[in-house]
Amino acid sequence: MLGSHEPLRVRLPARDDRIVWLLAQRIVAAVPVVFGVSLVSFIVVDLLPGNVAHSLLGTDASAEQIAQYEAELGLDRPAVDRYFEWLSAVLEGDLGRSLASGQAVYNVIAERAAVTVELAVLSLALSVVLALATAVLAARNPGGWADGLCRAISMVGISMPNYVLAIVLVLVFSVNLRLFPSIGFVPLEQGVLRNLQSLVLPAVALGLPFFCVYSRFLRSDLVDQIEGAGYILTAKAKGLGPWRILLRHALPNSLIGMVTLVGLNFGPLLGGTVIVEQIFSLPGIGHLLIQAAHTRDIPVVQAIVLIVAAATVAATLLTDVFHMLIDPRMRYARA
Repeated sequence: MLGSHEPLRVRLPARDDRIVWLLAQRIVAAVPVVFGVSLVSFIVVDLLPGNVAHSLLGTDASAEQIAQYEAELGLDRPAVDRYFEWLSAVLEGDLGRSLASGQAVYNVIAERAAVTVELAVLSLALSVVLALATAVLAARNPGGWADGLCRAISMVGISMPNYVLAIVLVLVFSVNLRLFPSIGFVPLEQGVLRNLQSLVLPAVALGLPFFCVYSRFLRSDLVDQIEGAGYILTAKAKGLGPWRILLRHALPNSLIGMVTLVGLNFGPLLGGTVIVEQIFSLPGIGHLLIQAAHTRDIPVVQAIVLIVAAATVAATLLTDVFHMLIDPRMRYARA
């Protein structure tokens, strides 16, 4: 009827449908990124000086032997053909075979994955838990002794590379105090205590720089909220105590940004295992990557790069999903 106006009703998708839709969009966008990384790594490894057949046969091998071995491995074919052959096999679930050992790449990586996963989880747990504790103490009394100590530790940890920190930890806690082993890994099956002792120093060397970044970020965000957020002023007006305001009101809101930071640093965390595992002689994926790069074992390098890229993308996706679950505004802002 002319002149009558009914309110416009816009039906928004249900929460679960919207999360699934946004997640599907990000997965589709992440696929070319993952394989783009694999292409770049393939090109870089293929352009490295040296010869995989020469590395495997030794310096005494003749040119004829090297050429014959390259033909057996298929390395005499163009690089483009080899890459797309590898890519088609990956899409079928086959990571190929190691040029050095002849074993299936999946089995080679599976033997090392447990060490890297345990190291990454332990270092992540240490960095996040310690960051939460120190940031809360520092934000409770800005400018106090806890705040000053937190900032001093953060500055030292951020400015010190993890390989330098690893050497310092070995000198102090292994050589001088003899509390932890300097190299080697003890499997979990041989005892939980011995397993943790072999991973404490590597986990600290890997996780301390991230702890410093997390604690500085969380401390600053907590202080900003306590000093200027409207809901904090309302909580103070209600007579709530400072610790209740900090833990029940300010901290949950600051954790949203903290989760983003942890998710974005998951890739660098995995990348740091390459150096740390090399220093502490841990038989993980990072150590395997260095060995494969030395021998130009391209299938192994390609598979590790692909797995790390996929794990980084998965961590980013999980971060987005977590944000959408705890903050309804982000489900519509990110559409």
